[in-house]
Amino acid sequence: MNTSSTHKAKGIAKQYQIQLLEWYAIQGRTSLPWRTLKGENAPYGVYVSEIMLQQTQVKRVQEHYFTPFLNAFPTLESLAKASLDSILKQWEGLGYYTRARNMQKAAILCCEKYNATLPNTRKDLLKLPGIGAYTSGAILCFGFHQSVSFVDGNIRRVLCRIFALREPNQKLLDGLAFLLLDTKHSFDYNQALLDLGAMICTPKSPNCLICPMQNLCNGKVNPTLYPTPKTSSSTPLTLHLLLYKDSKGRIAFVYEKGDKGGLYQGLYNLPQLKLEALANKQRFYKCGSFKHHYTKYAITANVYKLDSKHLNLLTQSLPHTKLYFFSQKELESRPLSSLCKKALEFV
Repeated sequence: MNTSSTHKAKGIAKQYQIQLLEWYAIQGRTSLPWRTLKGENAPYGVYVSEIMLQQTQVKRVQEHYFTPFLNAFPTLESLAKASLDSILKQWEGLGYYTRARNMQKAAILCCEKYNATLPNTRKDLLKLPGIGAYTSGAILCFGFHQSVSFVDGNIRRVLCRIFALREPNQKLLDGLAFLLLDTKHSFDYNQALLDLGAMICTPKSPNCLICPMQNLCNGKVNPTLYPTPKTSSSTPLTLHLLLYKDSKGRIAFVYEKGDKGGLYQGLYNLPQLKLEALANKQRFYKCGSFKHHYTKYAITANVYKLDSKHLNLLTQSLPHTKLYFFSQKELESRPLSSLCKKALEFV
């Protein structure tokens, strides 16, 4: 471990804790619904929130997803017994749908091995699909009120700036988080640290002048250097989607099964046309296009229509593809991708 950082962590720990908790008491997001959970089901609620908050903004989760999901699946047992369609429907629009599928897999395992409750040890939590080092720590701290430290993206950034670390390894960060942990107020301390990273010590344009840790921060002169910024680029992807209504007004969809292959497993989407189908046939007409981002892809989606009388052309253009036809009413209970919902605006 970096000895200078370790020495500093030991030296500032008490002051660091006091300043952070004083700030949190005034500025922290203490009323977030997953921070006020009580009772034996609290670990499950914390688990749901932590999985939702991966790759998703707090405001979206709070306003549109957390409470409806818990109303639909109030316990691990109800989640384990639910249909995958109903789970993905509640998840619709959150993206990264593997999270939801893993949650059900984990719920089933908990029902089989842990009496329909989440295990309360890091070792056992890490055995559940979709739960890693950070999420296990968050569940233990916020759900079971255990005194544990952990590091997510926000906490990593705060630690890197406090100690002016460009490219620290995980072992160093875990060690620093452990040394700084307020063991008597772990719940509020860790929530405060998450809020500091999300609200003040942001990736770009951090608010150093109002940061409660300003006097303890080695990286405040050039905060955006810590940690070294990662370069990310999206992979361009062009899709040709078919919006086809049959003679009864039902729309044609495909369903992506399994855990491998394709962008949207477990969801219904519009059929995708190959370029040769568009090049050789004159009956498809383009009705619009739009941009869409999903995981690592920057998608350009072109939407085409085909008259209902050309069902044969539809099946010829999509060989070996099973089609599902749904009315607008039936779509209310089917999980659709955000990409699909955007394309449906051209109906």
